[in-house]
Formats: sequence, structure tokens, C-alpha cells
Amino acid sequence: MEIIPAIDIIDGKCVRLTQGDYAQKKEYANDPLEVAKRFEDAGIKRLHLVDLDGAKAKRIVNLEVLSRICTHTSLKVDFGGGVKSTEDLEAAFHAGASQVTGGSIAAQDPQLFESWLNIYGGEKIILGADAKDRKIAISGWQETTSMDLLSFISSYAAKGVKYVICTDVAKDGLLQGPSVDLYREILQAVPRLKLIASGGVASYSDLEALADIGVQGGIVGKAYYEQKITLEQLADFVRG
Repeated sequence: MEIIPAIDIIDGKCVRLTQGDYAQKKEYANDPLEVAKRFEDAGIKRLHLVDLDGAKAKRIVNLEVLSRICTHTSLKVDFGGGVKSTEDLEAAFHAGASQVTGGSIAAQDPQLFESWLNIYGGEKIILGADAKDRKIAISGWQETTSMDLLSFISSYAAKGVKYVICTDVAKDGLLQGPSVDLYREILQAVPRLKLIASGGVASYSDLEALADIGVQGGIVGKAYYEQKITLEQLADFVRG
């Protein structure tokens, strides 16, 4: 399983929210690039970069942060937040993103999202499947749709999606453990899926639990920033 640290950006700074609530924001670093370099030095290969300003504005806002990280590290960055148009998508790839995550757009404009899949392929376009009570949540989790999580993922897997980042919003930022049973259920429904689990990781044993069920990657956010999991532990996990 790949360790994928998360850097969430508001006003160019590294922050974390709790359950997607912008009113519950905590700043951790002024320079996301320095944070990214620490991950790189620990042997980590991938980074999950989220433009929270972009998610709210429905357009990319923090493109410069993406560009700096991609220029000054060798990390493979998957980028999300505010990618609502083909112009945004092209800008993210031009800035150096290895993959781009589309969540709200996949729910609201499936025709456009499918066109991205057809052009760029399932290795570069990640489906973001964020869920509240097993229903798809969109617009930075500010809205919950009537779309069933499993049906949403299964239908896109049939259309060529290979990677899915799934966040259980109820777990995010609470440090109470990930939704292991939900992820296991998703993998049973779509066995070949490269599932990236996000939300709730609070300890090294949580990472082991996710690895045991066969997810492709585990996103680590608040647990690292709140020192529940150390950089050394992440490095140990990467080394196996």
C-alpha cells in the first residue's frame, strides 16, 4: 500500500479542516513546499494536494502551489479542488500534476468527466467519491446528493475509471480510525479498483488495517500534522 500524505491549501498555506467545515480550519505551515520536501526526504513518492479555495470557488485558485511543488520535488502529485473545466484540467497537468481528481464534476457533469477519461485515460484521471451516509457529497462537502456511493463508483469503473479516492466525510479529521468495512465492501464490489482510502487515519495500526484489506493507497493528513503518526513511522511503512 502506498502512503499518500495530504496537503490541503487555503490562502497558499497548509491547513486541515474537520469534516470539511471551513469554519473549523487549523493552519500548520506557511510554506507547503517545505512540507512536501519533508515527505520526499522520508522516501514518500506520492502527494495528495487539495486546493480548498478552489473547491469553494469552483475553479483552481492555488495553481502556483502545485507548480512549485512539482518543480522543486520529484513527488507524483495528484491534484484536486476546483477542477471544473477542461481549461482547469489542462492547467493542472501543465503545472506538473501526475494525476487530477474529479469529484463534484463527475457527479454534476458526467459527460465532461467521461470526456476527460477518454482523452487522458484512467491512469491520469482519478474519481473522487466523497460520501456522507453512503451518498455522494460534492462542492467541498457542502452539498450531499441522492447518489449511492457504490453505484457511483461501479458505474464509473465500467467506463474506464481505475483510481478512486474515497473519503467518508463522517470520519475526516476526527482521528477515530478509517472506514475499513466500507472500503472492504467497495473492493468486493469492484475487485480490480485501485482504491485510495481517505479520512480517519489516526495511528500506524490504521495504516496496517488498510493495507490488510488491499487498498492501493492510504491518505494521511491530520494524524501526521497532529503528531499521532511521525514522519519516521511513515518512512518505516514505506520501507516495508
